[in-house]
This record gives sequence, C-alpha cells and structure tokens, in this order.
Amino acid sequence: MRPDDLLALARRVVDQARPGEEIEVACSYGDSRSIRVYDGEVESLTSADNTGIGVRVLIDGREGFASAGSLDDDVVADMLAEARDNAQFAEADPYVGIARPDGVTAVDVELWRDGVNSVSMDDKIALALELERRVRAASPAVTGVRVAGYSDSAGAFALASTAGIEVATEATSASVSVQALAVDGARTQTGYAYDGARDPRDLDLDKVVRRAVAHAVEMIGASKPATATVELVLDPHLAATVVGLVAGTLTGDRVLKGRSPFVNRVGELVASPALTVADDATDPASLGADSHDGEGLATRRVPLVVDGVLQGFLHDSYTGRRSGAGSTGSAVRGTRGLPGPGIHALHIDAGTSGDLEELIARTDLGVLVFSLAGLHSGVNAVSGDFSVGVEGRMIRNGQLAEPISECTVGSTLQRLLLDISAVGSDLTHLPNGVSTPSLKIGGVTLSGASA
Repeated sequence: MRPDDLLALARRVVDQARPGEEIEVACSYGDSRSIRVYDGEVESLTSADNTGIGVRVLIDGREGFASAGSLDDDVVADMLAEARDNAQFAEADPYVGIARPDGVTAVDVELWRDGVNSVSMDDKIALALELERRVRAASPAVTGVRVAGYSDSAGAFALASTAGIEVATEATSASVSVQALAVDGARTQTGYAYDGARDPRDLDLDKVVRRAVAHAVEMIGASKPATATVELVLDPHLAATVVGLVAGTLTGDRVLKGRSPFVNRVGELVASPALTVADDATDPASLGADSHDGEGLATRRVPLVVDGVLQGFLHDSYTGRRSGAGSTGSAVRGTRGLPGPGIHALHIDAGTSGDLEELIARTDLGVLVFSLAGLHSGVNAVSGDFSVGVEGRMIRNGQLAEPISECTVGSTLQRLLLDISAVGSDLTHLPNGVSTPSLKIGGVTLSGASA
C-alpha cells in the first residue's frame, strides 16, 4: 500500500468528525524480512506484512484512543466508535489536544531506496552467509559464529487531523549483524557487530567483520584489573550509548514528572564546554532522519547542550503545552500507541581531538571500552547514578595493553558529562541513527581487584 492510499484512508476518518470533536488518524503499512544463518546453512527465514491504524478523538479536554491491525472499512468504523466511547470516560485535561501547525517548513529527506525490494531473496541470503564465512575466516582464534543475520523492511506512514495536518512518508532499512566466538580456556569470548543502511547494497561487511572479530579475539586472556582511577576511551558506538543515556533524560515527560537529573537546569553548565549535542532528524546522513514527527509537525534541529550549557528539552505537543515551551517536533509513536516526546536522530558535534587512535595515544592510564553491561539496572535515570560492568583493554602510556573484564565503572551521568576531556574529530553516522565522534572521559573509578 502506497503512502497516498494511507493518507486517503486517514482523510476519510477525519472527515467523520462531529461538531466540537478533534480527530487525529495515523496509519501504516509495511513488510519485513529476517534471515538467520548458522554453520553455512539458513537456520530461519521469515517474511511478514503488517498494517496498523490508531485514532485519537478529543472533545472537551477528554481524549479517547483506539487502534487496530486491519485497515478494513468495518474494522476502522468500529475503532472510531471505540475511540469516541473511550473519550467519554476519560478525565478532562486542559493540555490534551492534537498538534497544531506551527509554521516550520519540513526538510525534504529521502528515506526510500529501491534496493530493499529489487535485491533478490537469494542475494540477501548470500549476504548473511558471506558475513558468517568472513568472520570464521578472519582469524584462527575465531572458533565459531553464534549467529549471523540479515533483516530489512519497507513501509509507509500517513497522518491526518482536523487541525489540517496531512503527512505521508515511506522509508526502507536494511541491516546485518553477527556474533563471533573465541574460546578462552573455560570461557568463551564474544564480539558483536552490526551495520545498517537504507539499501542492502550499502551495507559494509568488512567493517562488521573487523569489529566483531577484534572484540572477541582481543578479549582472550581477560582478567580482573586492579581498582584505579582511569580515563574511559569510547569509540563512536560506545559514545552513542553513554550520551544516549543522558539524552533519554531530556524529554519533556520526564522533566514534567521530575524524573530527570536535569530538571530546572536550563542555562547551566552541565557538561564539558567541548560538548555540543542536538537531536537533528533533518540530517539526511542519519538513519534516524525524518521529515515529520509522530504528530505530523516538521522535524527540526533541536539543540540540547551547546558548549556544555543545557539549552532545553524535547517536547511533543502535550508536554510543550504543559511546559509553555511548545512542541519541538519531537513526538515519536507507532500507530498502536499515543505519541510521546523522544529522540529521532541524536547528533554530537565533532571536536578537534583527532580520531580514536589519537585519543588512545594521548591517554596515560585508561580503558578502551568494548562493552558496557547492566545498563538497564545500573543506570538510575532519575538520580543519574551510573554503575555498569565494563569489558575492554587497558591503555598504558598511550598503548593498548591487557584485556580486562569482571570490573565496573561508577559515577553519575552528570559527572560523566562534566568529565569529558576530549571530543574526537571522527564523526561517525551509526546504524542506530546516532551521529557521534569518539569521546574520552576522565576521572572515572574502575572497580576491580583490591590492590
């Protein structure tokens, strides 16, 4: 189903609005494929289509919502009736309402590539098999591949409302992933890597192989380090993880509920002056790019931290009304749920400290981080407390040294931001939509074996 067909359906529902009623309709159609291979054979292959529609009905400050997985006329009619019924039982909220056009012009971002549909299934299977083969052949120390896979999707989305907003978009994505294994005595070390693109022909297998193999093989012989104060060196993948944790606390809903460590800190220095962070879905190089947000407003670059100073938060129309800041075009949603503020395409500006190798060379005692474990349980998004497991390689006098594991790093998100000592110049657009260079964070406690 094409975007125009979805938009026509959304319009038909909106046209049924009664006097005094506001209606917003979001609908989608997509198809996806997933391939897993093991030991040179296809282990599983799935192909699926999915549709969805969600309707918000608002009257006198009360909101009703209903969704369905079918676009059939009778199902849509029942869903509209259910949304209206739900609105009758909702509590009135003076801030609830659909988004209003705000005059921001949408940037034309091309999200569709024909390769997802034109590349044959046989060629996609061959891509996954080739990835597994390359990982196995990359080093004698690689003893196996736990899983190698390929997946892609192509879909369309449309939204219409009684406020006059009408949006229709389509997008594609493709990805590969692999987990390499290296036996280390009684232990098995693993290395995971992935890549993403809008077209399967743009996937970089060489990069995936290098990262997965290096992280598995270089961890052979890992031991628990002595407790010390170190600098953490984060490649773009790990930098995205850490800064992404911070950005997740900068949404309007968290701030209004008092569940962010950055409440009431706009205008304050909250990070190193070397750090500038924004959410920028208008960047066509980002896989998180989009022309419109989940309420149909044009996306825009939203500064979050500029030269270390907190600029503001990410808002949808609801939190924008409650806070008085207005929407920042940051609503995210699926058709089965209500919109809420969130990150589209996190962007950390490049610095002047060189690439990852240069950051390592200028580190006396540190850790090149391969992975962070326990992020869900070890990070308190309200207080900012941060305590997670770390694997990687020690850095001594500017050189990579022994691999380490069974240790933790502890700090707070607030302290980590302030302790950023270098921002790399190696800006990288990652498969998860984040764009970031490498980072170095100083003064972090590495807890391992007692001295």
